Amino acid sequence: MSYNDFSIQTNLLHNKHKFDPATGAVSVPIQHASTFHQSKFDQFGEFDYSRSGNPTRQALEEAIAELEGGTRGFAFSSGMAAISTAFLLLSKGDHVVITEDVYGGTYRMVTDVLIRFGISYTFVDMTKLDEVKASIQSNTKLIYIETPSNPLLKIIDIKALVELAKENNCLTFVDNTFLTPALQRPLDLGVDVVLHSATKFLAGHSDVLAGLAVVKDEGLGKQLYKLQNSFGAVLGVQDAWLTLRGMKTLYVRLAQSQATAIELANKLIGHPAIEEVYFPGLQTHPGYEIQKSQSNGPGAVLSFRLKDEDAARTFVEHVKIPVFAVSLGAVESILSYPAKMSHAAMPREERYKRGITDGLLRLSVGLESVEDLLKDFELALEKVEITSNRSPV
Repeated sequence: MSYNDFSIQTNLLHNKHKFDPATGAVSVPIQHASTFHQSKFDQFGEFDYSRSGNPTRQALEEAIAELEGGTRGFAFSSGMAAISTAFLLLSKGDHVVITEDVYGGTYRMVTDVLIRFGISYTFVDMTKLDEVKASIQSNTKLIYIETPSNPLLKIIDIKALVELAKENNCLTFVDNTFLTPALQRPLDLGVDVVLHSATKFLAGHSDVLAGLAVVKDEGLGKQLYKLQNSFGAVLGVQDAWLTLRGMKTLYVRLAQSQATAIELANKLIGHPAIEEVYFPGLQTHPGYEIQKSQSNGPGAVLSFRLKDEDAARTFVEHVKIPVFAVSLGAVESILSYPAKMSHAAMPREERYKRGITDGLLRLSVGLESVEDLLKDFELALEKVEITSNRSPV
């Protein structure tokens, strides 16, 4: 058997980097060198300068390419560095169609930065294929997809969008941060570029800032490498090693967190203090069947909407287990308030158009006991109910 014959659960541990061939060490060496001696005047070795390539970073890039089913991977200093560099494949005069409730950092990049370089955009609800079709212009060069979307967990039909993109000679990018290749492999569905904030589930321990990109087409890979080398926002070797270490436990972490998220989401439905639960693992979710068809699970992120900001504040002040912070995908549960965290860059009117209200909370489920989380949430929601029912003075 070759490594390619293994399941992803096994492949995360057993791949070409399972041990160092020079020493037998069962860990990828951390190569801190910024430059590399060249033994020949006219012929350089594989590595010359670490912005252009580094053995430790290369190990991570090869690992993510293999896991996503691509030909080439790229490691960046953050998820936004990966996204921003991929956007550099566009040129002045191009147009982008992009998921409506996209991550706030991506929203900021598109609306504040790309527009300055003559690249226009249209945000659209990509669950409605007719609206996507209507948004495509003669100069549209990219369809940018988040599925599940952030923070409303909308599910987009990747195959349908890829088909539409190919009909119109557009590239497709998919942000696969929420699901990772353990649950979803967009390149297998025809996507051109897969993007990750590896800070999240891939690294998984709230101790790394990293971004990844993967392509299947070798020509596109050459273009993206040229941009990576030119732009220079590459991942440092220590963070590359930490990401590789975190990925070894990705499968079991995500399986545990997902199982807890499913149970928690089902318990939250119908609670009098909660107006709506957003989670593609619920059979009532409008994207449930599409999610089942294109992934191996709903993931471990869910959102829920309380009445208003005061209710959200009360809940956050009384819940004990989750850390209240930006980010997601860690071993500890992370509770976020999109209006002032992930989507703070989005004006209030734009947030509300997308359903990102002042009462919306997003939860990334960690590895805690599901019984402890359920009890913790129940007690915090009781406080929300008491506060909401209190008569004004």
